[in-house]
Order: sequence, then structure tokens, then C-alpha cells
Amino acid sequence: MGANAEQLIRKGRKYDQVLEGARTAFLRDGFDGASVNDVAREAGVSKATLYSYFPDKRLLFMEVAKAECGRQADEAMELIDDAAPVAEVLTFAAERITGFMMSDFGQRIFRICVAECDRFPGLGSEFYISGPMLVRNRLSEYLTSARARGALEMNDVSLAADQFVQLCKASIHERQIFGLGGTITPGDVRQVIDGAVSMFLAAYGPRGRGVRT
Repeated sequence: MGANAEQLIRKGRKYDQVLEGARTAFLRDGFDGASVNDVAREAGVSKATLYSYFPDKRLLFMEVAKAECGRQADEAMELIDDAAPVAEVLTFAAERITGFMMSDFGQRIFRICVAECDRFPGLGSEFYISGPMLVRNRLSEYLTSARARGALEMNDVSLAADQFVQLCKASIHERQIFGLGGTITPGDVRQVIDGAVSMFLAAYGPRGRGVRT
């Protein structure tokens, strides 16, 4: 039986220091490029201290990933102007979603979650709560506000948020999974973003003719 990730992570006086050092190393060099020595050096701690908090490099990376997703979601919400046209806000959100999904950081998170789900059963759910679910909740908050002022029409805001995120993944996510990420061009990404916004507004815009759910 695999161990639960939370049971293996120890919190203590230097926990935040280790996490910040790991964030610097992973964002700069990637998961494979950043060694445990690199992380320890950036954090200003010994390898023994690092391992006392995180006995596995993958657990450390996922903890950094959860914190980074939360930071990016909060930052994105701060930059959203509720008074801006809905299409502009949705385009901004789609750019953030696709940008993270296309990044080495985002791709590595997905691969580790899939690869380690048996060994660390709670890893996927922990990341989902701190990553995708957080994005879903933040997007739902905006859609609720837009609906309240008549800019959008929908009954199920959470479903609409899920649908928008999936539209932003069209063709890109699958190509990455099957090792074709190198064939995706900036033009492909822009086409997906524009299509996601257009289709969403066609369904949920105040004059849209799509089915309301």
C-alpha cells in the first residue's frame, strides 16, 4: 500500500525556507535539472535538513507546485478587472490556463501526478484541490459576478467554469500527453484561446443561442 504524501512531509521551523529554495531551483532549472544539492543550496540548508522535511524529491516538487498554483491563481484574480468586457477577461484567463499547461512546470506536474498516484495515493487529490479546483473556484466567482450584472446567462456556474477550462485544452493537452508538444505553435495556442472564448460566449453570452445549463 502506498504512503499518503501528507504523512511523509514534516513541517517545522525551516519548512518555508526549504519550500522557497525549491521554488527558485525548480522554476529556474526544472524538475530534472534541479538536483537535491541545488535545492539545499538555494534554501540555505543541509541535504539532511531538506530530507528531514521532504524524503522524496517528487513530494517536494508537488508541494512547490501547489503553492505556485495558488500564487498564480491569486495573482490572476488581482489582475482581472470586473468592469472590462467579458471577452477580454475570458481571453486573459485562457492565456493563463494555456500558458501554465504549455509550460515545462505544468507538464511535469501532470506527469508526476500520473506516475506517482499508486505510490502516493493522496498526491493527485492534494494537487487537484490546490491547483485545478482553485482555478475552477476563482473562475466561478468571476462568472457569478458577470451573470449578476447580465453580461452572461447560465444556470450552473461551476459546470460553465469546467467547460471553459476544457475548451482551453482542446487539441493541446492531448498532443502533449502523446509526446507531440513540440509540434504546437504559438498560432495553434492562439487559435485554441480564440475558439474557447468564442464558443463560450456563443453558449452563455446574453444574446447567445446555445443551450443554457
